[in-house]
Amino acid sequence: MKDSFSSPGLKDTILSSLKPRLVFAWRCLALATYLASLGCQMGEVKPTFQDECGILSSKVNWSNRITVLNLLSLAFSQKCDAAVIEYAERAQSDFRHKTFSFSRETASVFLSDGVLTEYVLESYERAYLSVLLAASYLRIGHPEEAKVELRRLDHELFAPLYNFGEDPVNLVLSAVMWEVLGEPGEARIDWFRLAEPASSSLLHVDPTLQTFAQEQVIRLDQGGSPAPRWQVYGLGRFPEVDWEFKLFGSPNGYFAIHPKPPFQKPCVSETGLRLSTESWFAKIAHRHDRAYHPLLNIQSWIRLPLGVVYGLVPFSLGAGMAVGGCAGAASLGGRGSGDLCALSIMGGAHLIQMAPTVFQNTVRPDLRHWELLPAAIVLTQAAYLESESCHTDQARLHLLVTQPLVPLSH
Repeated sequence: MKDSFSSPGLKDTILSSLKPRLVFAWRCLALATYLASLGCQMGEVKPTFQDECGILSSKVNWSNRITVLNLLSLAFSQKCDAAVIEYAERAQSDFRHKTFSFSRETASVFLSDGVLTEYVLESYERAYLSVLLAASYLRIGHPEEAKVELRRLDHELFAPLYNFGEDPVNLVLSAVMWEVLGEPGEARIDWFRLAEPASSSLLHVDPTLQTFAQEQVIRLDQGGSPAPRWQVYGLGRFPEVDWEFKLFGSPNGYFAIHPKPPFQKPCVSETGLRLSTESWFAKIAHRHDRAYHPLLNIQSWIRLPLGVVYGLVPFSLGAGMAVGGCAGAASLGGRGSGDLCALSIMGGAHLIQMAPTVFQNTVRPDLRHWELLPAAIVLTQAAYLESESCHTDQARLHLLVTQPLVPLSH
């Protein structure tokens, strides 16, 4: 007697009933794939290294703020001072304020952090833009404009904006540039702020730097010896920002954020100083701290259970696809049933494997930042960088400050 399940009509009926479920499963697979890749795409920047001084005018896209900042770094390294002055001032103005929207802030908790919000400059980035502007003005022989930018740098470090807080690296750069500009009184103010730092949760001065700054204050107070012929180099590349999930013991939401590779320790020699930009990294690491950005901290905790739910969707769909597909294949019988079951298991396993990635990319923090920044600055009186004992084999990114070829007029 012929098996009733081998009837072609019955097979078509079963296949037609399975088809909508398979289509729904594959659509869910596409959604899960999107969620899994969303976090990896955020902040991905591949700046172009060609075209020299025309790089900004030909490539700038103001909707991608990180790319604009990276192009400014490239323009400065290529001594395109006119372009740096034009575009850095615009970036300072356009990227410094956060526009709050109730609907956008509410909707953002359902997606990865930062997807719906434009990037806002951190305080160290606003100040470093002023450093690049001052250095560009100095290189083209406009010392008064350079002094204006240094005063703006001081304002940016203390401005009560969304991203606020001073940092030792920009204070060192400011102090050195004031000395190069022939303003020892202004330089002493910055050196003293490093030598005797006020109690602040956002300004941490390494003891090595503090001692070095105290020596500079004493030197300036004595006033007898000639001013050092400072040169400042930016070395290396700002490290990647890595993170891991840490539910307990972190004030920074549930994130443990660390650099990869780690920063080098400070170094002091008879002729100079090497100082890492780890204080800049600390601003990124503490971006979700409840004491710094309480709104981001609250949003991250709301996003946590949503991430669990999002992760369970591909897991349950994958399990259902594997079990239901094999059950349907067994009911069909025949030679093709084994292949259909294997295909269902493969699709289901793929969905299940995506569950942790979907969860991780839903709860991941917003780690966007200006990427083409030095990993350290080297301040030296040596005629050549290679003569400085605190020099490392890191590639030179920027020649930030050097003595002007023509003496500055006062």
